Amino acid sequence: MPDNDEEFKSKFWDSIRSDMTAMIGVPGVHPRPMTAQFDGDRNVIYFFTAKDTDLAEAVASAKEATLVYSAKGDDLFATVEGKLRIDNDPAVIDRLWNRFVAAWFEGGKDDPKLYLLRFDPADAEIWKDASSIVAGVKLSSGWVTRKRTTETAWHRFE
Repeated sequence: MPDNDEEFKSKFWDSIRSDMTAMIGVPGVHPRPMTAQFDGDRNVIYFFTAKDTDLAEAVASAKEATLVYSAKGDDLFATVEGKLRIDNDPAVIDRLWNRFVAAWFEGGKDDPKLYLLRFDPADAEIWKDASSIVAGVKLSSGWVTRKRTTETAWHRFE
């Protein structure tokens, strides 16, 4: 498991690229589960959505956003702060387009309802080891008496 900031950062990117699901929200719009898309090795996360969703309407101009991530194996958790904006670059849409996205947009890549959201991470807090988080909940409920340590890292993405 990671024992320094770079290892945490690497584990985060490897994990989210594999799982492809995260929760994203902006002020006034609670985080919602979205399928993450990646353009090569760039540390940018894209999300396809419809322009009439609360999230798309809220980011008509770039907004501070929060991405919340939990790995499928419950061994990594992250809260990532960054900017979310609309990025309808046809070349990026073309590279990220797949049959799963196509199922949501009848008009294909040129569907007038299609928005591609771009999340540029800035800061992140990353935790590993779900058992230590569960232990923290149990400690507050009085179910266990010993304290466990959670490994965590704070990272500025640049």
